[in-house]
This record gives sequence, C-alpha cells and structure tokens, in this order.
Amino acid sequence: MSGLRTREPGEVFGPRMTLFADMLSVGLLTAVLCLPLVTVPAALSTACAVLRGGAAGQPATAGRYVEVLRRRLRAGDLAAGGVFLTGALVVVADLALAGAGLPGAPVFAVVTSAIAAAALVVGLRACARPESLTDWRAALREAARDAVRDTGGSALVLLAVGAAVASAWMLVPLAFLTPGPLALALTAVDVRLAAMSQN
Repeated sequence: MSGLRTREPGEVFGPRMTLFADMLSVGLLTAVLCLPLVTVPAALSTACAVLRGGAAGQPATAGRYVEVLRRRLRAGDLAAGGVFLTGALVVVADLALAGAGLPGAPVFAVVTSAIAAAALVVGLRACARPESLTDWRAALREAARDAVRDTGGSALVLLAVGAAVASAWMLVPLAFLTPGPLALALTAVDVRLAAMSQN
C-alpha cells in the first residue's frame, strides 16, 4: 500500500481517500453478507482478499468483492461459518453459567475469556490469510503459527476488534461500517508479518 500514486493536478481526492472509500464500500457489503451469521468467515475473508488485491493494483471495489465471493463460495465456507457459530454459542453459554454464581465462577470466566480471545485472534488471522480463499484448514494452521510467533500482530488484531466493538457500541449504525476497517487492519497485520519475514 506504500506504492499509492500521488494526487494528480485538479484531482479533488488523493489515492488514500480512494482507498478509504473502497474500504467502506467493501465493509458495507461485508456487513450485509455477515447478517446470516454462517457467512461471517467467508465474507470477512473475501473482504481481506479484495483489500489485499488493492495493493497489487487490482480494484478494491464492491463489484470485485462480489466476483471473488461468487468464485469462492463452497461447502468449506459454510463449515467454517458453522464452527464460528458453535464456538460463539459455547462461549456465551459458558459466560452465562459463570455469571449464574457457580463455584469457581471468576476463575472459570477468566479462563473462558482467555481461550475465546485466543480463538478469535486465530480465526481472524485465518480470514486474512490468502489460503482462506481455498483451504480453511491450511489458513487456520498458518494463522495459529502467526499468532504465536507474532504476538505484536495478535495484540493489534485484538485492538482492532476492540475499536470495532467500541464504535458499534457508541453508535449502532457504525456497526455496518466496522467490517471494512477491521478487514483492512487484519490485512495490514498479515502483510506486515510477510514483510518482516522477508527481511
């Protein structure tokens, strides 16, 4: 993304504003496609792939998003969505049980939250991996390795999630804009790690 061209004479908005607008349009489309919940991993993975392609000169537009999503939809994407939903329901149920005042509830809640945060980081980093377009297992394997060897990047992923949640909590309509910046943050963390590995 460092190779963005400079603003042409007479051009109102520069390339960074164009990237920002593309990110928002991709984010809005991602938010709509996440509504069935089982499509969350596929929608977010597609957003990351489209935004990553923007750095390579490919258009990061809603049209390209739909094209990439149409080419990649498969049973594995729905299976990944099923795993995501099951995991989210288990965490919610566990935290509800901890809140009911069971013996050892505070420790149980902390352990459950830590496991959920680790699973969330690995899952989100898997969405940003290029492998997620074709093979979720490979993407998850690589994302788990990335999460361990790049703790700074994992912290950035958690900060991005925190910013997205805080934005949606402060103003509910912003929830439809948060997938774009979240996908951009996930992609940036993955690109950053790839650049660090090459040096």
